[in-house]
Amino acid sequence: MKKQTKKVFGIDLGTTYSSIAYVDENGQPAIIRNSENQNVTPSVVFFDDDNVVVGNMAKDSAGIYPHRVVSFIKRAMGEPSFVFEYNSVSYTPEEISSYIIRKVVQDAEEQLDRKITDVVITCPAYFGINEREATQKAGELAGVNVCQIINEPTAAAITYAAVRSPENKAVLVYDLGGGTFDVTLIQIRTDSVEVVCTGGDHNLGGKDWDDRLVSYLVNEFQNETGSDEDILDNPETCQDLIMSVENAKKVLGPRKKAPISISHAGQRVKVELTREKFEEITEALLERTISFTKDMLAEAKEKGYEDFDEIVLVGGATRMPQITERLEKEFSKTPTLFEPDSAVAKGAAIFGWKYALNALMSSRLKKGNETGETKNMVQIIKDAPENFIEKNIGDLDEDIKTDVDIEKTLNVKDVASKSFGVVVLKSKEEKMVFNLIRKNTPIPVNASRDFPTAQDNQPTVKIRIMENDINDKTAPLDNSVEVGTAVMSLPPKMPKNTKITVTFGLNVDGRLSIKAKDKETSKPIKVNFDTSSVIQDDAFKKAKDRATNTSVD
Repeated sequence: MKKQTKKVFGIDLGTTYSSIAYVDENGQPAIIRNSENQNVTPSVVFFDDDNVVVGNMAKDSAGIYPHRVVSFIKRAMGEPSFVFEYNSVSYTPEEISSYIIRKVVQDAEEQLDRKITDVVITCPAYFGINEREATQKAGELAGVNVCQIINEPTAAAITYAAVRSPENKAVLVYDLGGGTFDVTLIQIRTDSVEVVCTGGDHNLGGKDWDDRLVSYLVNEFQNETGSDEDILDNPETCQDLIMSVENAKKVLGPRKKAPISISHAGQRVKVELTREKFEEITEALLERTISFTKDMLAEAKEKGYEDFDEIVLVGGATRMPQITERLEKEFSKTPTLFEPDSAVAKGAAIFGWKYALNALMSSRLKKGNETGETKNMVQIIKDAPENFIEKNIGDLDEDIKTDVDIEKTLNVKDVASKSFGVVVLKSKEEKMVFNLIRKNTPIPVNASRDFPTAQDNQPTVKIRIMENDINDKTAPLDNSVEVGTAVMSLPPKMPKNTKITVTFGLNVDGRLSIKAKDKETSKPIKVNFDTSSVIQDDAFKKAKDRATNTSVD
C-alpha cells in the first residue's frame, strides 16, 4: 500500500450548514460530499438514546423531538451559560459542535478511503477569544488535530484569489451566513492575501431573516383566525413554519411571490408572501449589515484605503436579491456572488495544503539551519539553496504534489478582530480598560505594558483580561467583555511599586497568550491564564470520554 503523505483538510463549521474540503490530485480545492451525496451537512444534532445523529435526519426530527435536537449551536460558542440537558447529562457548545465535526470528517473518510487527522477550521472574523478557544476545543473533542483556525472571509478570499487569479485589488468580502455576518476589506496581491479591516456581528445572519418572517406569519394566522394563541408553542407547527420560511426564501429568489400554507389545530390559513413584503419585514436587518460595512470602511480609510475595487458575496444568505440591490445602491458597484456555500471550506483546504507543504519544506530546510527557526513559505523560497525547491517538490508523494506554482504560494496576513486589554483604575472610584492590542492590528502581534505591585511582599497579581470593539487606547469597562483572568505568582520579598512587564501575544489563530517578567531583573514570572467561558479540565475529560463511547451517524 502506498504511504500517504500528511494532508490537512479544511472545515467550514457553519451555523446552519457545515462542509469539508481538500486540495485534490490536480491541485484544485474540492468539496467532499457527505454520505447523503450532498455538499453541505445541516449543523443540527439529534440525541437519539445512546447515539447522536447529525445532519438532515436530525433536522427532520426537530418537529417531533424538539427537546432532543440542537440547532444554531455556533451562536452559543464561548457562552458560559449555555448548557443542553439530555438524559441527565449537560452538553456544552464545544461538545455539541464536536459531533458536527465528527460527522463531516467521518463522511469524508468514507468517500476518500483514508484517515483524516489534521484540519483547519474556520470561524467568523468577529469571533473573540472565548469563541475561538471553544472552536479549538470542539476539534479536539472530535478527535482531530486543529492545525489552525482562520477567519471565514479570509478563507473565502483565498479561494477567490486561487480560482479567479485576480490582479492586485482591494476586495470587500460581504459574508452573510445562516447565523453570522462578517464584512472584511482584503487586499489581494499575486503572492498574498492581506486583511485590512474587519467588522460584523456573529449574532446576525439568515436565521434572523427567518425569525422575522416566522413572526409575520404567526400574526397573519392570528389575524385570519381571530386567535391570540402563540402557535409557535406547538413544536410541530413551529418546525413546519420554519421549513415553509426556508422554502419561501428560495422561491423569492427568482420569483416575486411565494404561497405559504399555515396549518395548526385543524385550521389552515394561506398567505401569499410577496418579495416586497419580505424585504419590508427584514429591511432593518439589512440596514444593520450596511451600518457595519460603513463602520469597517471608515476604519480602512484611516489606514489609507479610500476605496475598494470589488464586492464579493459569500454565505448562503447572500442569495437574497435584496442584498445585491442594496449594496449596489450604496456603493455603486455590482457585487459578485462567489461560491456562497463552498468558498469558505475550499479556502480552508487551500490554507491547509499550504500549511502542510510549509511544514514539510521547513523541516527539510531546517536540517541545514543551525537556529532551527521555523519559517513561512515565502522566507523558505528566499533562503533555499539553489535547486532545493525543484529537488524537494520532485520527490514528494503524489498525494501532496500538485501543479500549483510553488513560487506563487500565498502569504496570508490577518488582523485582530477585537481589542484586548486589562482593567485599570481611571480614578480612585472608576475603572476602565487599557487596550494593549487594538482592533484591526496585523497579527501575529505582541504588546507590553508595565504594572507596579501594590504592596511589599505581594504574593500574586490578578489581572482581568477584557476584549472590546473599540479601536482606542482605552475603553469603558461597560463596553468590554471579560474573557478570563491572569494570575501572576510573584517571587518573595518583592518591594512595593516593582514594575512587572505584562506581554499580550495574539497568534495567527486570533488566540491570546500572556507572559510576564520582573522588569528590574528580566526574570520570567509564572502566569496562569484561563479563558472564563470555555470547557476546561474535568468537564473536558468527561466530554472526551463520552465522545469515545458515542457513535455519530
